[in-house]
Amino acid sequence: MAKTKEVFREYLTKQGLKSTRQREIILNEFLRCTTHPSTEDLYLKLRKKHPNIGYATVYRTLKLFSECGIAEERHFGDGQTRYESTTCEEHHDHLICKECGAILEFEDPGIEKLQEDVARSD
Repeated sequence: MAKTKEVFREYLTKQGLKSTRQREIILNEFLRCTTHPSTEDLYLKLRKKHPNIGYATVYRTLKLFSECGIAEERHFGDGQTRYESTTCEEHHDHLICKECGAILEFEDPGIEKLQEDVARSD
């Protein structure tokens, strides 16, 4: 987690942006997430303890996370952009329940091999 925070701080500095308390709070909460939060999901979690952090600040900060490589945008067909931390070094896939929208991460060596074979067959 410390390395991720340092990557973000360095990115802000390179972009001429400030490392603010609000951005640190958002980063800490994002890194604690065990799901793939949307902007709204993260905002609703944060607002309970930090009502001074606005939706637009959460939105812009998640975009910064994506730009600097500590998060990736995900689109699971529910109309929302979700964010996933890139701190997990293992590649994995996602299953999405069509009824309840639950997102399940999984790893399967067979699927990994198929993906590699398809990538090589180009």
